[in-house]
Amino acid sequence: MQNLWFKISAFLILFLLAFSKPVYAQADNATLAKADSLFRTQHYTEAYTLYENILQTQQLYSSQMLLKMAYIREGLRDYTGAMYYLHLFYSKEPSRSVLKKMEELAQAHHLQGYQYNDLIFFKTQFSKYYMRILQLLLLVAVVTVTVMLVSWRKGHRFTKTFKISFGLYLLFILYYINFLNLGNAGIIMQNQSAIMSAPSAGASWLATATKGHKVPITGDQDIWYEIKWKGEKAYIRKSNLVELP
Repeated sequence: MQNLWFKISAFLILFLLAFSKPVYAQADNATLAKADSLFRTQHYTEAYTLYENILQTQQLYSSQMLLKMAYIREGLRDYTGAMYYLHLFYSKEPSRSVLKKMEELAQAHHLQGYQYNDLIFFKTQFSKYYMRILQLLLLVAVVTVTVMLVSWRKGHRFTKTFKISFGLYLLFILYYINFLNLGNAGIIMQNQSAIMSAPSAGASWLATATKGHKVPITGDQDIWYEIKWKGEKAYIRKSNLVELP
């Protein structure tokens, strides 16, 4: 039995090492250092070009880099871009101050979709520890099943109460996996974007949207996203919308 628990402990350690990842990767290289230097000397356009190159080609970023990119886009009066980078930051580092900033920008420029409630804030805040807690829950389940299998082979029979309790635990894991489902959303990136009633250029026109609005994405079909526009199902071309992570 002692040897079994030693094997289980070793498995737990290896599992955590294999699946534990940082929340985001830091682009620690010469390009980032040059971009930061340009930002400090207020060469914002040049700095933004380098930051964007790091983000697009290397898929590396830090929270500080995202805030600098948002600051640059706001300074250039590109409020849509500022909202996008603020959202990227918030998805990794949920904070009330960033929420307040996005809401202020949305109100100042009449942008829809940036209203947040306490439940959404709690979920995004909780998401920082989501994967680690999920790993722990799954590890407990794996260990329990392993011990149950070994005990069953030795002739042990489990009580009805234990079986029900373990079944409820597995159901809780399923609920937990879906608990943080905030739904997909996107930001309209083009002015004069047509909002249509169906995924077709010949469908009924519902509205013409300016860039910057955030809308829920409920599906997609060919070159169209299915969205919610003022509470109703609508469609927008994918080229006019950037999906948020």
